[in-house]
Parts: sequence; structure tokens; C-alpha cells
Amino acid sequence: MECEWKPDDQGLQQILQLLKESQSPDTSTQRSVQQRLEQLNHYPDFNNYLIFVLTKLKSEDEPTRSLSGLILKNNVKAHYQNFPNGVSDFIKSECLQNIGDSSPLIRATVGILITTIASKGELQNWPELLPKLCLLLDSEDYNTCEGAFGALQKICEDSAEVLDSDMLDRPLNVMIPKFLQFFKHSSPKIRSHAIACVNQFIISRTQALMLHIDGFIENLFALATDEEPEVRKNVCRALVMLLEVRMDRLLPHMHNIIEYMLQRTQDQDENVALEACEFWLTLAEQPVCKDVLCNHLSKLTPVLVNGMKYSEIDIILLKGDVEEDDEAIPDNEQDIRPRFHRSRTVAQQYEGDRDGIEEDDDEDDDLEDDDTISDWNLRKCSAAALDVLANVFRDDLLLPILPLLKELLFHPEWVIKESGILVLGAIAEGCMQGMIAYLPELIPHLVQCLSDKKALVRSITCWTLSRYAHWVVSQPPDTYLKPLMTELLKRILDSNKRVQEAACSAFATLEEEACTELVPYLAYILDTLVFAFSKYQHKNLLILYDAIGTLADSVGHHLNKPEYIQMLMPPLIAKWNQLKDEDKDLFPLLECLSSVATALQSGFLPYCEPVYQRCVNLVQKTLAQTMLHQSQPDQYEAPDKDFMIVALDLLSGLAEGLGDNIEQLVARSNILTLMYQCMQDKMPEVRQSSFALLGDLTKACFMHVKPCIGKYSLLIHIGSNTPLRSPNVRLSITDDISLFLSCAADFMPILGTNLNPELISVCNNATWAIGEISIQMGAEMQPYVAMVLHQLVEIINRPNTPKTLLENTAITIGRLGYVCPQEVAPMLQQFIRPWCVFFNLLFYSFSMGLSLPVLSVSLSFPLSFSFSSFFSFSFSSFLSFSLSFSLSLFLSLSFSLSLSLSLFLSLSFSLSFSLSFSLSLFLSLSLSFSLSLSLSLSLSLSLSFSF
Repeated sequence: MECEWKPDDQGLQQILQLLKESQSPDTSTQRSVQQRLEQLNHYPDFNNYLIFVLTKLKSEDEPTRSLSGLILKNNVKAHYQNFPNGVSDFIKSECLQNIGDSSPLIRATVGILITTIASKGELQNWPELLPKLCLLLDSEDYNTCEGAFGALQKICEDSAEVLDSDMLDRPLNVMIPKFLQFFKHSSPKIRSHAIACVNQFIISRTQALMLHIDGFIENLFALATDEEPEVRKNVCRALVMLLEVRMDRLLPHMHNIIEYMLQRTQDQDENVALEACEFWLTLAEQPVCKDVLCNHLSKLTPVLVNGMKYSEIDIILLKGDVEEDDEAIPDNEQDIRPRFHRSRTVAQQYEGDRDGIEEDDDEDDDLEDDDTISDWNLRKCSAAALDVLANVFRDDLLLPILPLLKELLFHPEWVIKESGILVLGAIAEGCMQGMIAYLPELIPHLVQCLSDKKALVRSITCWTLSRYAHWVVSQPPDTYLKPLMTELLKRILDSNKRVQEAACSAFATLEEEACTELVPYLAYILDTLVFAFSKYQHKNLLILYDAIGTLADSVGHHLNKPEYIQMLMPPLIAKWNQLKDEDKDLFPLLECLSSVATALQSGFLPYCEPVYQRCVNLVQKTLAQTMLHQSQPDQYEAPDKDFMIVALDLLSGLAEGLGDNIEQLVARSNILTLMYQCMQDKMPEVRQSSFALLGDLTKACFMHVKPCIGKYSLLIHIGSNTPLRSPNVRLSITDDISLFLSCAADFMPILGTNLNPELISVCNNATWAIGEISIQMGAEMQPYVAMVLHQLVEIINRPNTPKTLLENTAITIGRLGYVCPQEVAPMLQQFIRPWCVFFNLLFYSFSMGLSLPVLSVSLSFPLSFSFSSFFSFSFSSFLSFSLSFSLSLFLSLSFSLSLSLSLFLSLSFSLSFSLSFSLSLFLSLSLSFSLSLSLSLSLSLSLSFSF
């Protein structure tokens, strides 16, 4: 329809003046313009003026017109639902009439405006949009066709899911065949738009595209050698995605596709080369990779290696990093990437180690970071591709790559030498076995490269050496570990910030691998790390915290010496005091202090009170801000809950490190009330950390936790008149009752509802906390068993349960059986098989020389039930198989826990006639195993074997 709206001349001139002022570089002018724009948003027809300037005032300069459109776009995003119908209709009409503007900038701006309106849910309320744009594709006017295609491409990018739904009667059934017609258009820009539009629907396997998949692939092949780089880039992108979803269609052509991608990976246009290089990353994930690529390795390897060199443009962009002495230059704050805290995940402690869920934390092991240039470039993609292909082909990759390495690593040109060191690091994981023979020569060479005059060589060498840290640590310390550690510590104090960063990260990896091997060198290490506090700028300080925290995790209580504490704590506490509560630099510092507090144990006592109180305050402030945001979202922003998560994790570290020394701090705070709120937070990471804290407080000061376990637990406390606070604070029965009436905490039901294995880390920590609580509660755990046992049994029977969750679940079930046998016994049939199988695997790990946890729970069932009761369950369900496993489990564990031998033998006699062949086989194996054990063990086995 024709819109009759006309602007007021005076108002139009004011807005034009405002638009010109907004292009001023002066900050105060921009601020003033922003305030006036916000005021103008209160006028209903202000947006009419903006679209009028964009589409009608062709005499104005293009930047002013485009800026008017971009301001309108922002208003659409923020306030479109409040636009009067007349205004929105006028904007829509003007957009469609001016999609073919002669200016590419204005066409692009109109296209952005159209797709922004569409993304606000307006595709349904703008039914003429898609048909009109498709109709305009057939226009003989190039500008109109290109403008319509540009808008359609943006709509396909932003609203792909809606387009492929019944909501709009599946317009893709018409659009995709239409797009395919333009693959052969005379204009390269149109061809590129057409491919880009179709590409949006590959990964989702859109039915409309799958119906035309053969025609699509045929058209892609026809455009493979197109002269336009943007077309070639989109062809490569399409083939990469098709590799994931329609390998069946590509497989007959795979030889030719690989040859094509080899050419495109060397394309003169780096954007095309980068897109083609993604092909190798994707292909490596396919089962057919080894078969289809093995004959091309000799060609592909040098292509990837060549792509790993810094380009001339890279070196120009990295000028600041190439310059040697830049340590005194302050960091640009925009170059410091935001850090995200990773919540604490708890596992059973094996020789002092607290493992996490089986999620790889390769933060320090990623392909080295060129974060001052493009986040993802050909160099990084080539290195990543070589890395994943090394994991596919393993040592077979060494045949084509070793001759290249020999040339690269000793090349006189530093750029080529640097790329060789990167190659060596990229293949470390996949080709480790084959590389072992060369490492005695290569590691000393790399250690020498740490002193290279070029900063980029020194930094990449740090990363590559970290990739071989596991092998270094497996050798005699004086041979490789000590020289490497010494040189890395020198590089930590390098005059170049990039080298400092790489060295700090590499040393953290070395710490993880070496663990207590570093204890003899602690004074030297701490001296270096503490001195780095005075050298480092903002960015590297954050990495230094990680290196210190990792050191504490690795050497543990060996750090708890007065001289070490005196070196380490003053700079950490100084930084702690400098940072405000809302400063995100608190994240890495709190993580660091959590590890340090755990390692120092009682050595942290002089620092614990202010640290503890600040953590409690951080949790309290975050919870308060959350409540304000929930009640008044327009007035209060949502808080950053990472502050709360990292504070909870530090409190866990304090509880673990201080043990019962934390009791007085807990008694004087409201941490249990806060923790109860955190346990119910919508954010899984908050719950995960709160359950870890609950478990640690249960171990450290259960007297404070017990009243909050559940209402039943609190009533028991009241009845027994047991003190609820500190041994020094006695509550009267009246105080106890009022506490009961006011106490909102009810932990066990919350733990039960969080036993959801879909959220692995949350479920893991909740399971672990239940196990810790059950040991402390003893028989008083009886009312709560039903809240958790069914979920635990489901988890242990679940296929593909992660190892740490399985461990915690099995041990927690065992603990529940130990303290509440009558409540657990009825479900024995449902879990005994996977439970016994799991512990039998642990026993096997032990027999192979691996670490085994002290499984006090493993004897819980035969000790807690009558023996006849236990075996009647197992006998009735799966006869000899389960019986042999159960007996093998308890035989092995009875030795480690010194079970009364006579008690066990009496059991064996009573069951001797029903034992299966599998049991006798196990016993014969056990006999050979027992030769390395004590004489009493051998005797018991020989007696059993005589049956």
C-alpha cells in the first residue's frame, strides 16, 4: 500500500544534524548524541524519520543514510513490539521498495533491516516478504537481484529453523530449487549468494534440500574452479558440511574431492585456503578417513606443514610480539580474553588426588594461541588438522613427515624453523610411540631453542615441549626434567610478554605431569614465580595464578613449610586486597587460592578468616542481586554467578585444607543457609559447586551440617540435646525448637532431585556428598535412603556412565548399605551385578599395579547382612556367575582390610558344594598372585584352593 507519511522539515533537519554529530570522534559529543537519541525514541514517528533518511534522501551522503538505517535496526531489536502499526508498515514498505538501491552500502543496510524485522518473529506477520524477495530475484536489474539475494541470505542465516517448519508452510520447497537456478548466473556475486543460501540448510538435513541433493552436488562440482574467490570459498564450505551429513553421496567422488581440496588448501586467497583446510579436520572424524586418505598422505602432509608457517601479514600483525623487550608495555585491556571459571568436580581421593569427570581440560594444551591476529587462521587450522590426522594415522604419519621435520627444525630462517617446532608439537599426541626413539636427541635441541633470539621461536618451543612433558617426566630427572624446568623458569622471566605467557602455560603442564618430582626444586620454583609478580602485566598475571595453583595441586602438602608459605602468600594476599569484589580478575585468583589453601592445610590458618568471610560475602551479594533481578528485572541486572561459583569452590578448598579448623568460621557465619539457596539455583554450575562444598563441610565439621540434612535429622538433634553450633555454645531446648521452626534447610531431598546423570558433574558431586553424609550419619541415615537409592541404582545400571560418576555411585551405594543394611537389602538384586563387576575391575586395576582407593565400603554387605541373606539374593538372581564375582571381590578385599580369616572360611565351607568352575579358576589365578603377598594370605588361598 502507498504510505502518505511526510516528515516535518524542521524535525528532519534536526535528525540529520544529529546523525552527522554522531560520526564525530569526540567522546563527549557521542555521549550527548546518544542521550538525545534515547529521548527521541519516545516519539512514535521518530523511526519514520530514520527510514525516510535511509531510503528517500538520496542526496545525502551514504554513511549518514546507512547510519540512520543502523540506528533504526537497533530500535527494531529493542522496541519493535512497541512500534505503532502505521510505523512498522511504513518501514516494511520502504524496505521492499528500496532493496535495489544503486548503492551497495544502502542495499546491505536495507537487507540487515529486513532480516532484523524478520528475526523478531515477523516472518509470520509479513507474509508478502519471502514471495516478494523471490520474485525480485528474477528482476533484470542487477541491483534489485543482488539486494534481494543479500536480504535472503541474511534471513536464511538468522531464521533457518523457522523457514524449515510448518509454521510458514515450508517455503524452502520453493526457495531451494529457486536458489539452485542461480548457481550458473553470470554475476559471481549472485552465484556466491545462491550457494551461501543453500549452505545454511545442509547441517540440518532440510528435506527440501535432500530432495535435490544430487543436483546440488553436481552444481558444486561445476563451480569448483570458479574465478571468484568467494564462490570457491562457499563451494569448499558446502563440501565440508556435506562430508558430515551426506558422506554416502560424496564417497564415489572422494578421490577427486580430495585432490580438489589439496589444491584449494593452497589457494592464493587465504579465506578459500582456510575453508578448504577445514575439510581435513572434518574428514579425520569420519570412519572412512584412513581408507580414503592413506594414498594421499604424501601429498597432504607437506601442504599442511607449509600452511603452518607465519605469513608475511601475520608477522606484520604480530610486530609487537616479534619485538623482544615489551614487558614494560601495558596490555591493551581489549586483548585480554574473558576467563570463565570451571566449577569444582569431586571424585574419591586416591593417594591424595582429586580427579574430575572425564572431560578433557586441554586449556593449556591447545594449539598455540595467536590471539593478537585472527582467532582462527590457516596456520592454526593446518596445525589442528595435522594434530587430528596424527591421531588417526599414528606412526604411519611419520613416514612422510620425518624428512620434512629434519629440514625444518634446523633451518637457518627463523620462520621455517618455528613452523617445524610447531609441527613437532602438533604430532606429539598421535605419534608419540614412534617419536620416542628421536626424543633423546630432540628434547635437548628444543631446550636450546628456548634461548633463541626470536621471541616467536622461544614461545612456540615452550608449547611444543609441554606436549612432550609426559615423556620427559618418565625419564631420570637429571637427564631431561631438570634442564627443561630450569630453562622454562628462565623463560617465565623473559623480557617478552608472549614468551612469558607460553612459558607459564608450559610450566603448568609440566607441573601436572611431574607432581611430586618437583618437590626438591620447590624453593627455586617459588622464587621464580613470586618474582614474576613484579614483572608481569595484567594478562600474564592471570596465567601466573594458574601456574601457582597447578603447582599447589601437584605437590600438595609438600608446600606446607614456613619458608615456602612466607615466599608465596604475601604477593597473593596483596593482590587479593587490591581487587574489588566486582573485578573479574578475582576468578583466577580465587581458583589459585583454592588450590593453595588445600595444599597448605593448617599452614593457611593465618590467612583463612578474611578469605573465608570475603567468599561468604561474595555468595551473599550474588544471591541478593539474583533475587532483586528476579523480582524487578527491568531495574536490576542479572549478576555474574561466576563470582558465587568461584567463592563456593574456594570455601571447599578451605574446608578440605583446614579440616576441623574451619569449624569456628562456619559456626560464626550463615554459610549453610546460603549454601541451601545455592543448591536450588537454576544454574547447574552453582549447584555443582554447592554440593562439593556440602561434602567438604560434612567431612570437616558435620556438627553444623547435620541439623540441615533434613527435618528428621534436626528432630533427632533436639531430642538428644546435642549442641548444634560449637562445643563452646550450648543451646537450650527452646533455642533448638526455634531453630527448627526457622531452619529452612533440607539438604537430602535436594540431593535426591539432583541425581540426574544428564548433568554429569552436578550428579557426580551430589552423589559424592550423599556418600560423605551417610558415613557421618550412620544408622540415622535410615529415613533418607529411599530419597536417593532408586536414583543411584538407575545410575549404576546405566550404560556408558562416566568412570568417576560410576565410582562415586558404587561407593555411595556401598556406604548406604554399610550404615542402613535393612533399607538397602531389598534392592540388592537390582544393583549387585554392576556393583560387583565395577569393584572387580578395580581389583584388576590393583593387580596390574595401578592405584586403588581404600574401599572400606566393599566389605559392607557381608559384614552388615547375615551371610545367608546376602547369598540368597545373589543365588536366586544369577547363580554361579554373580556368586563367583561376589566371592572374588570379597576375597581380594578381605585381605586388604584384614577380615577375620576364620569368618570367611566358614562361609566358604558352607557354600563349597555350589561353587562354580569360574570360582575355582579365579582361585587358581589368585594363588599365583598371592606369591607376592604376605604368608598369611598365601595360606588362606591354599586352604580355599584345597576344596
